[in-house]
Amino acid sequence: MNGGEFVVSPDIVVIGAGVIGAACAEALSAAGARVTVLDRGAPASGTTAAGEGNVLVSDKAPGPELELAQASRKLWPELLAALAEELGPELADAEWEPKGGLVVATGDESAAPLRDFAGAQRAAGVRADPVTAAEAGALEPHLTKAITAAVHYPEDAQLQPVLAATALLAAVRARGGEVRSGVRAIGIEADAGGAFKAVLTDRGAIACAAVVNACGPWAGAFAADAGAPIAVLPRRGMVLVTAPLPYTVRHKVYDADYVGAVASGDADLQTSTVVESTGTGTILIGSSRQRVGFEERFEVRVLAELARKAQRLFPILARVPVMRAYGGFRPYAPDHLPIIGADPRVPGLWHATGHEGAGIGLAAATGRMIADLYAEKETAVDASPFRVDRPAVIEEVAA
Repeated sequence: MNGGEFVVSPDIVVIGAGVIGAACAEALSAAGARVTVLDRGAPASGTTAAGEGNVLVSDKAPGPELELAQASRKLWPELLAALAEELGPELADAEWEPKGGLVVATGDESAAPLRDFAGAQRAAGVRADPVTAAEAGALEPHLTKAITAAVHYPEDAQLQPVLAATALLAAVRARGGEVRSGVRAIGIEADAGGAFKAVLTDRGAIACAAVVNACGPWAGAFAADAGAPIAVLPRRGMVLVTAPLPYTVRHKVYDADYVGAVASGDADLQTSTVVESTGTGTILIGSSRQRVGFEERFEVRVLAELARKAQRLFPILARVPVMRAYGGFRPYAPDHLPIIGADPRVPGLWHATGHEGAGIGLAAATGRMIADLYAEKETAVDASPFRVDRPAVIEEVAA
């Protein structure tokens, strides 16, 4: 770009340089497309920067999202290994850690639902191993003794989301694509015959054959600007970060009520206990969910509730100072399924959004699905449940 003008016409423009947009751009460029990625801010500075880096199968009931999660869990280590070979290990390092997860019930009322949920997941091919309270204590020595049921999920993993997005975008650049920050997409342009012509931005028009709306919580706004509104809403989540406490928490550990909070569409505040460590030894404490629009103000009551619940799960945390808190907005679709694919109302417009808090884990498979659909190839996971023209996405926004 010289003097604010775009000088190279890509095949595809991806709007959004978070992990979903980065994964779509990487997969499309790997398939041979020339891709330009735009973001109104810095790459990976929105929802991705506010994520914990979870790559989970443990929190998803049997169905389309679990199938996408299973495919993505398989793809992530393969993709990172391929990027390391292409870019070098340093540029492709995303701190991949297949640490596994531990889900526990601390009350009699949640023990049976946890066991039933795990049984259904096993039938769907998930490794969900019931463990006794003593075995849970061996896996996590600092865990509360008040355990009524526990399930170990060896397939759960974690990565550093900003590093992962950065590695994916580095691959796009290495293949001749571009990544432009500080550029806001404001709509699309069609030719006289109605065929897709260009993406309109505050820095000028970019001629291309197609655009992928990967704007996360802002995807609904761009879709409306493009003439094809979809129901995507922001849902705010908060995370606490403690001072370093190495080797204290070994897995991703959460209370059984987390699954219910993920699946709920309630607009009111919901919190559930999620505790895990990072590579530097700090402890991440979540999680909260609120539909408050794009209100950025921190609420002390939310942070206090997260801390209080985490101490019940890990009493040792009562002695550990909290260094900071951060939060972000996650793209929420009314039926809790991502929106992936072409928009039948506007030729050339594609969507990859609505992953809410699961975007990090689902990104690899989402990018592959977009690339396969664009190339009119068979997808590894049935794409029809994620289609754009389903009632919850189209009819709800019209209402």
